[in-house]
Amino acid sequence: MSDAKPDPMIARDLVGYGATPPNPNWPGGALIAVNFNLNVEGGGESTLFNGDEVSEGMLNDIGVPAQRGVRVPLVESVFEYGSRRGAWRVLDVFAEFDIKMSILGVARALEQNPDLAKACAARGHEIVSHGYRWIDYCAVPEHIEREHIARAVDILARLTGTRPAGWMTGRPGPNTRRLVVEEGGFLYDRDSLADELPYWLNVGGRPHLVIPYSYEANDNRFNENSGFSTADDFFTYMRDAFDVLYREGRNGSPKLLSIGLHDRLIGRPGRCKSLIDLLKYMRGFDGVWFATGADIAQHWRREFPPQAV
Repeated sequence: MSDAKPDPMIARDLVGYGATPPNPNWPGGALIAVNFNLNVEGGGESTLFNGDEVSEGMLNDIGVPAQRGVRVPLVESVFEYGSRRGAWRVLDVFAEFDIKMSILGVARALEQNPDLAKACAARGHEIVSHGYRWIDYCAVPEHIEREHIARAVDILARLTGTRPAGWMTGRPGPNTRRLVVEEGGFLYDRDSLADELPYWLNVGGRPHLVIPYSYEANDNRFNENSGFSTADDFFTYMRDAFDVLYREGRNGSPKLLSIGLHDRLIGRPGRCKSLIDLLKYMRGFDGVWFATGADIAQHWRREFPPQAV
């Protein structure tokens, strides 16, 4: 018998649902599920203020690269804008259209703006744990990441009165999903870009639900004009994604459209116009289920319990 360890890459699934994905039976016979996710990260990003060695170089919106050993005031002010102003603008827009979001809240960010955390919960939005910090966990030691997961849960529960049901690291490491499952209190995680329907995994002998997210149907493409230069760019792309998935739903194969937003990006006035136009457009269709991640997780567990998959 060989002592060679199995190739870890065999754990990948490149097949998924194949040619015939299941009909998700969305509530009310909806032809499409639309899930909006607002990332609140300001205060949790990489900065010397948080004890990091470098400043944040990802999605800082102004093209300033990471700097080692110094604080970068302009970059910090971009993240402050999202927390101070952008998030409130987006909350007001979604209140106008009576649509609930998943708030992907970094715990370190929201604990510095507790009124924002309380307002998100009071308005009926789902609070998803976006980790304790908004950093790349690929190089974070396992014991520190485990501690961060516990701290994130405690902080968000204290701020909002309810522990988060969903998890989304954003930049997960090789241990992230296992640690999230071992924590034991999450219904699902969002750390996947692999599909347009939820799916079950076996993680350490436990069934675990994954609800895919999107870095493509996402306002992150406003960053340094890396795809979206104007509000019309965002609206056109999201409208086209919606139209294709709505068409597939009419043809008997409904899907999930997950849209990622950031308070410091879409919250700018010249960009927020596109969000208003998009919500107005989607509200013009019948058969659209606007759902939070928790709504989708609960529905999937009822319709497709893990033992049936």
